[in-house]
Parts: sequence; C-alpha cells; structure tokens
Amino acid sequence: LDNYCKNDFERGCLDTFHVSKNKITSLPRMGKITRIELWKDDAWAASDWYVDKIVVENRVTNSTFVFPIFRWIKSTHHYQINHLDTSLPQLEEYKEQRKMELEEKRKSYEFGQKIPGGPAQIKNMPSDEQFTFDYKWDIVTLKAKLKATGIVVKLMTSGEWESLAHLTNVYTQTTFHKPKGADRWSNDLYFGLQRVASLNHSLIALVTEIPSKLPVTDELLEPLLEGMTISETISQKRLFICDLHILEGLPVRDNFFLCKPIGLFFLDKANQLRPVAIQLFQQPGPDNPIFTPLNPSLTWALVKMWYNNADAAYHQALTHLGMTHLLMEGVTVATHRNLSQSHPIFKLLAPHFLYLIAINSRGLELLVSDNGWVDKTMNYGNRGLFGLIIRGFNTWRMDVEGTLPEDLKNRGLYDTDILPCYHFRNDALLLYEAIKKYVDSYVDLYYQNTNMLLEDHEIQDWAKELVKPRNGSEGGVGILGVPGNGEITTKSHLSEIVTCIIYTCSISHASTNFPQYEEYAFPPNYPGLMRGKPPNDTNAETTERDILSCLPDRPTTLDIMIVTKILSAKGTKSIGDFEVQYIFDPQARDIVDEFRRDLRKISKIIRERNLQRNPPYEYLDPDIIPNSISI
Repeated sequence: LDNYCKNDFERGCLDTFHVSKNKITSLPRMGKITRIELWKDDAWAASDWYVDKIVVENRVTNSTFVFPIFRWIKSTHHYQINHLDTSLPQLEEYKEQRKMELEEKRKSYEFGQKIPGGPAQIKNMPSDEQFTFDYKWDIVTLKAKLKATGIVVKLMTSGEWESLAHLTNVYTQTTFHKPKGADRWSNDLYFGLQRVASLNHSLIALVTEIPSKLPVTDELLEPLLEGMTISETISQKRLFICDLHILEGLPVRDNFFLCKPIGLFFLDKANQLRPVAIQLFQQPGPDNPIFTPLNPSLTWALVKMWYNNADAAYHQALTHLGMTHLLMEGVTVATHRNLSQSHPIFKLLAPHFLYLIAINSRGLELLVSDNGWVDKTMNYGNRGLFGLIIRGFNTWRMDVEGTLPEDLKNRGLYDTDILPCYHFRNDALLLYEAIKKYVDSYVDLYYQNTNMLLEDHEIQDWAKELVKPRNGSEGGVGILGVPGNGEITTKSHLSEIVTCIIYTCSISHASTNFPQYEEYAFPPNYPGLMRGKPPNDTNAETTERDILSCLPDRPTTLDIMIVTKILSAKGTKSIGDFEVQYIFDPQARDIVDEFRRDLRKISKIIRERNLQRNPPYEYLDPDIIPNSISI
C-alpha cells in the first residue's frame, strides 16, 4: 500500500488507499471480506507501526468491513485478522498467533510490588502505556502552568495565616475559585453531608448497638436527639456511626498526631444528618472525652477538623488511591497477561483501563515519592499511607466492599428508606444496576452455555491470577472474595467480577476523586494536614488563633490547592462514550447502545433529584463520570 508522494503511516494519521479493480479480480464483487493478512518489511529505520483498525469499503455494494488491529506490527510476522476480530480462545482460527501475542504481552506486563507487602502493580511501564500517556498528563507541567497563571501564588510564597478571613480572600474567580467548603466548613449539617455525599462516602454504618468503647449516655445526648433516648433512635434506624479504628497504630510523621476517631450521627426530623458525638481516639478515658455540639463552638469546630484530618487519611490511602488506582492496576496487568485482545471480555474492559497504568506509574511517583506531596501535606506521610493501604488490601473483598449492594447491606444501608439523604448510595445504585445489566447482556451474548465458559482457558487463567497471592513477579493480584475464588463456573461469577471492575474504574473513582478541590482546598474544611495536638478538654474555649495554628502554612496550602485542582479536573470522555472503540460486533454494539440509553435516563433522574437537594450532589451524573481512572 502506498500513496504516491505522501509519507504514509505516520503517527496519528488516517491513511486511505484506493485499490484498483485489476488487483482484486479474484474477489467476487458481491462477496464479504472475512479475513485480511497484514505485514510490513523492515526496510526503513524508525518504521515501528501501530495500527488501530483497518476498514475495507466495497464501493459497489456500499458494504463496510472492520478489522480491529490495536497492535504493533512486527516485521517478522504475518498477521491474520478476522472480520470484527472477536472470539473466545476455543473458537479461535489462528491459535498459534493468539498464543504468541499473549506470550509477548506477559513479558511486557509483569507484576511487581512497589510497596513491600502491598498491592500488585506493573513492574515496568510498557511502551504502549507510555505512548498513550505522554501527550495526555504531565503533573509537573500542569503545576507549573497553574503557578504561572494564578495571581494567588504571589500571596502564598511564605508565612502563616493571619486570620480565617485572609485565607478565605485568597481565592479568585478563575484559576483557584473559592471551594464550596469555604462557606460551610463549620456547619454541622455540611459535616453530616460529608459522610454521605462527598469523597469518603462508604464508611458510615447503621447503629444496631453502641460499642462499649464509645460510652455515650442518654443524659449526654438528650438535647441533641429531638427528645428521644439512644435506644429509641436505634430502633427507629436514625443513628449512624463512622469508626476509624483501622488507623490505630499507623506510623505518623515526627511531631504530628493522627486521631482514630469515632463519630456518631443522628438523622433529624427534616431527614438531615447531624453529628451528635465525636471521640477522637478509640479508648475512652479522662484525656479522651466525648465532644458534642454543646461544647464551645470553636472547640467543636476544631474537633471536627481533627476528625476530618483522620477521615482524609482514610480517604487518600483507601477510598481513593488504594481501592481504585492501585487495586485496578493489578487487575489491568492480569487482564493484559491473560486475555487476548481478540477476547470479548478484553474488549469490554479495555476502555476502562485507559491511562491507568500511566497515571499510576508517572503521576504517583511525584505525589507519593520521598518528600513528595503526601509527605508534605498529610499527617501520616508516605509510611502511614503505605501502611494503611496494606491493611486495606488484607481485608477488602470483591464480594463485599467491591459489590455495592453487598457493601450497603453489610453497613445496614441497602434500604433507601434508611438515611434518605445518602445521595451517594441513591445515585450509585442506579449506575451499578445499569452496569450490571450491560455486563449481563454482554456475557450472555458470548457464553450461550456453561461449557463455553469452562472451556475458555483465558478467562480461567485470568480468574486464577486475580486470586493468586501477591508475591512480586511470581504472584498474582491477591484479591479476596473474587466470585468463584479463581474458578469461574457460572456466568454470574463472570458478570459480578466484570461489573465490579467497570464500576470501580468509573463510578467509584469519580465519586472519590472529583470532589477533592472543593473539600481539601480550604484547609479548615477538610484538612489533610493538622499541626499541634488534638483537644482533650470539652470545656476549653478555643480561639480563632488556636485554629489557625493548626492549619498548614501558606506554601503548603498552595501545594494542596494546586494538586487537588489538577486531580479534580476531568480529562477524558464520559462513561459509555469510549476514547477507543474496541467493540465492533453489531450485536455487541447494540448492547453498548442500550447501555448509553440507560445512562442518559440516569443522568436525567439525577439532575431532577439535584433540583431538590441543597447542596446538589453532582459527582455521579453520568455526563461527568469518565470511563477510566485517568487522573
């Protein structure tokens, strides 16, 4: 193929070639093209060739035949590609080619553990992942641009904050707008909403009994429970708890503290969630009292800040980094190692892995490196972050925390009549069910019976590697609670696994990532960093100066603003609108189209709900949820 006087096959180009009739005399004019053979020579330097797809048009019949390639074309091999290139391995016509390509991918996608004892990750970033990443994200460059364009930067080169008013006034109308939390950081109703409609939304649980380590009494809480006793609030399912016991014993930066709080929340008659008690450490005692809204107002505000500092530690290590970015990196590696790109399940999952390995490998090197962003802006630093990630991976289960309905049942919150202001749950359930319906239909299309599933050695190898214990390059992903436990014997097993993966890469990540600037960028609202010691006297009269002395200084605040601004920016297409279209099978495309219609309906429902919400919860509108973990 060659266009005269044109440099063909350049990066990012679409090349069109007209084939003369005398070259295709052996082809029937009305026939279908079912296979192409593709190869290249090695006559030129720098002739590496990556092909997305080849489309053959019959201008006589107006027929189009699509051959998905998505491969680097090696000069030593002739590639046989069937029309639509979608098949289970047991039905593959070119088994040796498929086997060869998978063996090569296993060499590129090797497991590693960059955190000792931590999650499975990529050992070295493959060149294919680097290729997609270079033009898309560069956190260093983005930080420099924000610094160059932000007038606020000039005001934050050094020093402490003189007052909360000075901090509030530093924001602009353009680059660094005033975060939503700046106007409501001390408001109890907003503090309650942070448990159910913000970035750390899956810790809250229904109270069935008060734990002995939180010795609240009716006398203490009576003015806060609308005349009810604690027992009555429990029986009416109006009392809720957040317990951050998992933080106990974590390493913390020198001269810093990290609370391990327990928070008690009450649903009032207006269906608003209010905090009624906070104990900042796990074991009660004279130096660890229970604080309530009845304490001096700034003391109570300071207690909520220390609570949120602990909540932020959990959010960054587990809800955000650990259980979306790093968990799905291991899944991505296992998928590339075991599923051919001709496999229908690979084609279903691939759009949700776009940029993931790259953003983890490049972006997180900057944020979680020694003396990097986490070491500077969070109380526990990298050591505490890594320790918490390891704890989370040792307890997280795909069939509980990774399956939204089961996670909600486990926390007593599956019934939407309980805690009706739980906006995350109410919206996420719609999306989870839409994804499950999409995946169920797609799995049914390619597996007409159980034998087809059992004979699919690629999917079985994939399942084994998902559960295989982590052990560097010799191990697997080590996920607990994978349906089938490494042997997929039913279509429901496969659907549950795939649903979890798509949900985590899209819905789960969006919900915990995109609110970051609005929450973190005004430090009193959701402080990743708190200086000094937590309060231990319920009668203390806290001053504004006491609060300011706990906040990060100006340069650290600026760093928090810049990074959370970058992380909160959406840079890829919305869920269902794929950057790369892997699915070309017409029946499968119909399933994708149905999924898109369902997402449009959900978007309309959520927008209507938000008209009645104050403030609206916008992060799970499908129009703003990316397909993948791309930032």
